Parts: sequence; structure tokens; C-alpha cells
Amino acid sequence: MRRVPSSGRFDRRLVAPMVLGSVLNPVNSSMLAVALVPIGLALDAPPSETIWLVSALYLATAVGQPVVGRLVDLHGPRRLYLAGTALVGLAGILGALAPSLGVLVLARVILGIGTCAAYPASMVLIRSESVRTGTDSPAGVLAALSVANQTVAVIGPTLGGLLIGLGGWRTIFTVNVPLAIACLVLGSLRLPRDEQLHRDAGAARPRGLDVAGMVLFAVTLTALLLFLMEPTPAHWPLLLVAAVAGTGLAVREQRADDPFIDVRVLAGNGPLLATYVRQLLAFTVSYAFLYGFTQWLEQGRGLSATGAGLALLPMFVVAITVTSVFGRREQVRGKLLVGGALQVLACLGLLLLHDDSPLWLVVAVVAVVGVPQGLIGLANQNALYRQADPHRLGSSAGLLRTFMYLGAMLAAAANAAAFPDRADTAGLHELAVVLTVVAVLLLLMSALDRSLGRRRPTGSSVPSAPATPPTREASHPRPRRRQPG
Repeated sequence: MRRVPSSGRFDRRLVAPMVLGSVLNPVNSSMLAVALVPIGLALDAPPSETIWLVSALYLATAVGQPVVGRLVDLHGPRRLYLAGTALVGLAGILGALAPSLGVLVLARVILGIGTCAAYPASMVLIRSESVRTGTDSPAGVLAALSVANQTVAVIGPTLGGLLIGLGGWRTIFTVNVPLAIACLVLGSLRLPRDEQLHRDAGAARPRGLDVAGMVLFAVTLTALLLFLMEPTPAHWPLLLVAAVAGTGLAVREQRADDPFIDVRVLAGNGPLLATYVRQLLAFTVSYAFLYGFTQWLEQGRGLSATGAGLALLPMFVVAITVTSVFGRREQVRGKLLVGGALQVLACLGLLLLHDDSPLWLVVAVVAVVGVPQGLIGLANQNALYRQADPHRLGSSAGLLRTFMYLGAMLAAAANAAAFPDRADTAGLHELAVVLTVVAVLLLLMSALDRSLGRRRPTGSSVPSAPATPPTREASHPRPRRRQPG
């Protein structure tokens, strides 16, 4: 792709591959919500085993996102985007032909790794365009990504239900093949060559790949997530492994010339750390609702997979509307407060539902959930863009996804505890109490964070990178606090 001379406008040809690549992960995450029961029946697997289809994707993605994001920082977005989407296509074929649950889990792991590249690649491309055009406000493009990454997660169950109704549960894997082909074609035709992108941005690339730091990070997070999947006394040693590896990671990264995760810079960026915690809390609620509530619709309320998917459709309509209306507004705090308050309300609404609840009440709860689904992820994404070190935007965006999937793993653990054998109404109410507490914590955290109300001067969020390789001290400065408006 030939780069267009600076015109002060974002290159709109980049939007299609960015958005399409970004939907691969959320659509696969959410389509599975209505497929767990059919897969379990077909393969004679109980919920305690089929939940590995959820956990495998999140484990692979949570570990892989910042790793692949760092590779994007190092080698550029195009190569990683194309390699990742090719893996998605292979995973779709493997899942469609899988003879057993074990092979399906492997397909989900490959799928998780393959979907790691598109989001950090997109964030790096957005920053590159901001540097090229001199435009400091990419809110419209960030809103498009938010639509892809948040609201597409909502339409997934509806799409999954329709696909299962048409061709069985294997179709939710098969659909990845045409999606991956479309990404490969668009990416090849429209994404800039990484060498040209590097020259346009004027950025000094990272000098090396911190393999030791990546391995320690992977061991730390894997041990922690495996414990969260089944937090029983027999698995307490996993916490010890996570603590030892995490300590080793912190020591290693403070001494590395070009660390995978610069803990010194990250520790000094309180607003960015708060954004990561908000992401964790928000998606603990979001994914517990997505999977737990959907299972209740099928087993407690008695709906089919297609019916459950259609029942969740109002959430998609509300979320896409909210994101479209408020996406171009860069204000973060207001979105978090409104979204957090309605998330609390939705969790309380679960307590009103019973096996014989009228459909209008179910739809009303689903519709309320659509508002925070559209607002909170958008707010956190805008906050990260302003708060992260520009030269580590790929890995920082990957970490945002990691915290999202940490929330998903906590949600999976909460769902497993609430529904040990069957997704009944008593378990739904127990889950609702836990989710209400988490949602209240998110709301309080947003209300008390004064940094969210400050606004940086226009143009200060995307500083130009030095043209020559920086020294170690210059390459890891303590960041100025980029506070979103």
C-alpha cells in the first residue's frame, strides 16, 4: 500500500481491516455462549469440561495480547496482523473438523493466539496516523474500534444461535475461515508496509526482544489464571508459582535495557493502572452476564440456543446506539459514571428474574446491560490512548485486553461456582449478588478518581518520537500524566 501524503485526515482505507480484525476475538468469545450446551450434548461432556472451551481462549489471549503487542511495537503492525489472521483461519478449520473436546480446546487456543494481533496493531496504526496528519483527536476511529470490540461481543450470541440453528455447533468455527480470508485480503491491500510506517512516524524501534521477561510474564499469568479457573485448596501451589514468577519478572524488568513491561514507567503511571483495574471489574460483570445469564436462559428459562441468542439482541441494539451517539466525545468520567450506575442496576435486575418471568422483563434487563456495554469499554479505550507511553502503545493496548480477559476468567470462576451442575434460578441470584458488589466497586472507583476529570491540552497526547535511537534513560522516561477529558 502506498502512503498518502499528509492531508490532515485519517486514512479511511485502514478502518475496514482494523475493525474486521478486531471483531475476530469478541465474536468468537460471544458466539460460544450459546454453543456450550449443544457441544456438551454432542460430545457427552458436562459443563465442568465444556467450560475449558471458554477458559482456553481467554488464557491464550490474556497471555498472548501483550506479548504480540510488544512484537507489533518491535516489528510493525502489518506482519503480525497477517500472521494472526492466518492462524484464525487454521483454527476455524481445525474446530470444524474436531473429533473430540480436546481437539476443540486446542482449536480455541490457536484461535486465541491468532486474534491477539489485530487490536494492538490497530492502536499502533491510529497513533501513526495521528503523527502523520498532526491530528490529536482520533475519537471517531477509536469509537469504531469500540463498536467492533464491545458491541460485536453482544451480537455474537445472536449470530451463534442462528448459525447453530442452520448448521449445528460446528458452524461457529467454520465462520472463521471466510472472516480470516477477508482480513488477509484487506490487510494485504490496505495496511502500510512496516518499513514505510516506521519512516512516516519517525519512531525509533525497540532495540531487542525481552524473551526472558515474556516467559516470566507468561508463567505468572498462566499460573494465576489456572488457579482462577478452579480455585480449590489443591491448586493453592499455583499461587506460589505465580508469586515467584511475578517477583522474578519485576526484578528482571527493572534491570533489562529494553524490558517487555517497563515496571518503573508503569508504576509511575497511576491513571493507567486505574484504567486496567476498571477494565478488570467491568468485564468480570460483562462476561459473567454474557455466559452465566445465557446459560440460564437456555436451562433455567427453557429457551433454545437460537431463542437465547435472539433474546440478547436488544443488548446489541442499545450498545451500538450508545457507542454511535457518544463515541466521538472524548469525555471519560461521564461515560464511566453512567455506565457504572446502569451496570449496578442491571445486576440488581437479575434478582427479579425467575423461571416463569415474563419475556418483557428479561428483555428489559438485557436492554439495560447494553448501555454499560457500549460506554465502559469505550471510556477505558480512550483513557488508555491518552495515558500510555506512545512508544509502548501496542503492548499497553495488549495489557488492556489482558485485564479484560482476567475479568473473563474471574467471571468463568463465578459462573462455575453459581452453576455447579445446572444453570438454575437460585444460582443466577447468587451470581447476581456477587456481580452487584463488583459493579458497585467499579462505580465507586470511577467516582473517586479525580484524574478522569482533568483535560490535557490539545496536541499533547501524541508527541513526536525521536529520530535517532534513544539512550536507555531517554527511551523509558517517566511519562507525563495523560489525563483524558
